[in-house]
Amino acid sequence: MKAAAPVPSGEESRRAALSGFTLAELMTASAIFSLVVIAVVYSHLLGLRMFNITATKLSASANARAALNELRDEIRSAKMLQVGNGNNFGFTNIVGNALRQGNALQIYPTTATNTYARYYMDTQAQELKRVVAGSTTAVVISQFITNQVAFAAEDYAGNVLTTDQNNRVIRMSLQFYQWEFPVARGGVGAYYDYYPLQTRMTRRTIE
Repeated sequence: MKAAAPVPSGEESRRAALSGFTLAELMTASAIFSLVVIAVVYSHLLGLRMFNITATKLSASANARAALNELRDEIRSAKMLQVGNGNNFGFTNIVGNALRQGNALQIYPTTATNTYARYYMDTQAQELKRVVAGSTTAVVISQFITNQVAFAAEDYAGNVLTTDQNNRVIRMSLQFYQWEFPVARGGVGAYYDYYPLQTRMTRRTIE
């Protein structure tokens, strides 16, 4: 037969109720709590940094899609295409045996040469713009572009042409730049990321 455990006296019960953590236990708990807080803060800061980087890339991707979608549709349905140099006031087509590449592309939706849409690189503003016949007011298609030569006429193998072949392929090359942290101001000491875009398009119907 087992003996019953002794029942603590009133004094022992009072001492047990008043007992608490030792100094070593408090220090250990504080160290663990500090490590948890540091980990949470670091994770939050890392998340903010990744959000800024992702926002930059998404902004550049949105610019690229805007430039590509509108231009692609017009090229596919065009009757004539000319690669040259121009701005919102005029356009000069490349002739002779010179390479068919420049900062502008003129698209004719019909065989009438007085109806066109012109895409050109504004190197001062670093923007890709679009202007239509009869107007000098350009619409900004895409921003933050650093290259000057944006358009080229190529053959099927990717060689820049020196003649106006009917089945030529139009290559558009854009080099975007964005601040690494868009919420910060640019200038000396600022960080920038670059995002190139290159695509090739041709007319849907080739005579």
